[in-house]
Amino acid sequence: MSERAALVEEARAEAELGMVDTCTIRRQTGEVTDSDGVITPTYATLYTGFCRVQQQQPYAERHDAGQAYLLLLRLEVQLPMSVTGLAPDDELTMITSEMDPDLPGRVFAVRDLAHKTNASSRRVQCSEVTS
Repeated sequence: MSERAALVEEARAEAELGMVDTCTIRRQTGEVTDSDGVITPTYATLYTGFCRVQQQQPYAERHDAGQAYLLLLRLEVQLPMSVTGLAPDDELTMITSEMDPDLPGRVFAVRDLAHKTNASSRRVQCSEVTS
């Protein structure tokens, strides 16, 4: 292993030490309709494990969707580099948080993916509708 690769592996191990929260990421794979005509989405789980949440801006952005007024909160979720295959619109649900009791149960939509050769963590930009 080269010196650079060894440094990157060390940085990844250090980054994972800071990932004290847990989340599940899933992707909608289809829908099931029951006998009453109720449609329920089906999902495939892509990842369950450690993460770290970082809020990029301390305020929500206003978006108008038709007549609806929405506030979207943008944040970054850091994951181990071993998490691959994510796509925009995947659903990220916070399971536990060691330091923020308000995070568990929150659901975020994956929006932007970042790629970097020597990254210490996979940084995924997410949004949450807050109103």
